[in-house]
Amino acid sequence: MYYKVANASEYLVITGVGIQDIKLAKKAWILPGQSYTVFDLSPVNYTFEVQAMSAEKLPFVLPAVFTIGPRVDDEPSLLKYAKLISPHDKLSNHVKELVQGIIEGETRVLAASMTMEEIFKGTKEFKLEVFEKVQLELNQFGLLIYNANVKQLVDVPGHEYFSYLGQKTQMEAANQAKVDVAEARMKGEIGSKLREGQTLQNAARIDAETKIISTQRQGEGKKEEIKVKTEVKVYENQREAEIAEANADLAKKKASWAKEAQVAEVESAKAVALREAELQREVERMNALTRTEKLKAEFLSQASVEYDTKVQEANWELYQKQKQAEAILYEKEKEAAGQKAIADAAFYGRQRVADVELYAKQKEAEGLMALAQAQGVYLRTLLEALGGNYAALRDYLMINGGMFQEIAKINAEAVRGLQPKISIWTNGGGEAIDGNGSNAMKEVAGVYRMLPPLFKTVHEQTGMLPPPWMGTLPDPKKATTD
Repeated sequence: MYYKVANASEYLVITGVGIQDIKLAKKAWILPGQSYTVFDLSPVNYTFEVQAMSAEKLPFVLPAVFTIGPRVDDEPSLLKYAKLISPHDKLSNHVKELVQGIIEGETRVLAASMTMEEIFKGTKEFKLEVFEKVQLELNQFGLLIYNANVKQLVDVPGHEYFSYLGQKTQMEAANQAKVDVAEARMKGEIGSKLREGQTLQNAARIDAETKIISTQRQGEGKKEEIKVKTEVKVYENQREAEIAEANADLAKKKASWAKEAQVAEVESAKAVALREAELQREVERMNALTRTEKLKAEFLSQASVEYDTKVQEANWELYQKQKQAEAILYEKEKEAAGQKAIADAAFYGRQRVADVELYAKQKEAEGLMALAQAQGVYLRTLLEALGGNYAALRDYLMINGGMFQEIAKINAEAVRGLQPKISIWTNGGGEAIDGNGSNAMKEVAGVYRMLPPLFKTVHEQTGMLPPPWMGTLPDPKKATTD
């Protein structure tokens, strides 16, 4: 834990334990599990030369210097700046490109809606427009324009509009000077003639005054006529001014509509590009799936390949049928309305069949459960009758189920056709001979001599011993010990 204090033009950004998002402070204790960074609030000057184009498609360069920094009087803006901009150096290319991109974009959009004459004559209004629109975009980053200085407009090489405009002004000034010289010369000549004319005028004044009375009436009539014409002209000029104002408003609206149309075209183009990217990604995914299926077809067995092929063919046929169904969907709508009742009836029939099958399966399951319960009772009863001897129960079940007969039959089938060589040993003991001279007990003795090898064979092949009442096999270990 330690105490951290920021400088006068800095802020601490603290994150970690006990802080939901971030915390801004001038001084604070940094607890274990917390981290902090320091960001500077001082504004920075950004100098740009924005290339733009007027509504007449005339390019020009607008040099500008913007002083931009964090908005210190608004805490939400400081939070935005701390999250988005403070991780970068204010003089880094990242921040400069961000500010330059916003300024250039808004300047070009605004310049495209104004003529070159409007931009040149209304530089102050143009500056305010750019200032407001750029500030609106910078608000989302917590930045504030402290000062903006738009310099004189500069020509783009190859498009010397302002140079020609200056030359035009110079030529107009020279022509005006020539006109002034000619006018002064004209006044000197007129002054000399004026003196001569005044002499003639004074002589003719008397004659004129006599004619005034006769022409006064005519003058009053012409005066009234001129007055009427003047009023008509004033009215026509007012109408022309209103028409010019309406044309100006219409031009502004057309420029706004053109800007909205261009923005819509850009959005449409971007939407098309996004959709094209999504389709391309789907094509790539399908190509990857195709390559995967190809590899599977190379390494799987022939039966798996045929199965996958059939599945793909079925899917293709299903796709074709779906497309055909979509093509004739409108034609089949009326027919589908009639077949709906048939389909409902068929569904009800299938549902009834499914209910019957479910009922049969349930009854079959109940029967199996009852059989299993009966067999359990049967086995428990046998086990209790045999005194809990599991070996005796197993032997009884094997004898009752014909297991030994089945084993003997399987062994006989196994050795059939092999022509085995069978050796018979006897113990060589005395034999009882009947009155006919044959061995009376020969057959019985043969059966008893066959049992030990049979039990041994069953034990070796299945691991099971005969029941004690039938006989026991000798223990090889015990025989070896003896």
